[in-house]
Amino acid sequence: MARYTGPKTKIARKFGEPIFGPDKVLERRNFPPGQHGQNRRRKTSEYGLQLREKQKAKYTYGVLERQFRNLFAKAERTTGITGEILLQLLEARLDNVVYRLGIAPTRAAARQMVLHKHIVVNGKVVNIPSFHVEPGMVIGVREKSKSLEVIVDTLAGFNHSKYPWIEWDESTKSGKFLHVPARADIPENIKEQAIVELYSK
Repeated sequence: MARYTGPKTKIARKFGEPIFGPDKVLERRNFPPGQHGQNRRRKTSEYGLQLREKQKAKYTYGVLERQFRNLFAKAERTTGITGEILLQLLEARLDNVVYRLGIAPTRAAARQMVLHKHIVVNGKVVNIPSFHVEPGMVIGVREKSKSLEVIVDTLAGFNHSKYPWIEWDESTKSGKFLHVPARADIPENIKEQAIVELYSK
């Protein structure tokens, strides 16, 4: 149940990217936080770059170290490119799929919706954010939650064609997880090979 609850803008400034969603402060102050943020010119070591990519992935998807390590171990056991499979496993988390469907404005909001039982999978309420969504599963909004202002506002004008591995049905406020996304379709700016190299040490 634990998750990062600290200052999100500070973390986004650290990476120089709006990893938690649009951030007005980041647009104005696109440099690392702290007294010497604008003056830092130190060269980062290879280990530092690898660690940075792992932290970026963890913060982006809202996963803590133990869960992330377990997902990496699962990716290693699966046939294919480990880094790519890791991102695909993160994309298949229920909270992320809810976010991709445009039901929630951020992954943190999607996680909260799942925990508060607003989301159904194949017609049944699922309140586990880390639930692994399989191809063919239908994820939707619970009937009594469809009129919630945050859901209505977020879905208004949302472009579902951005994510070709998901098929949205506006009439039922639900989406079908068609297939695991290809790496080229995942928009996150994460160098997954650096994470693989970090865990391989």
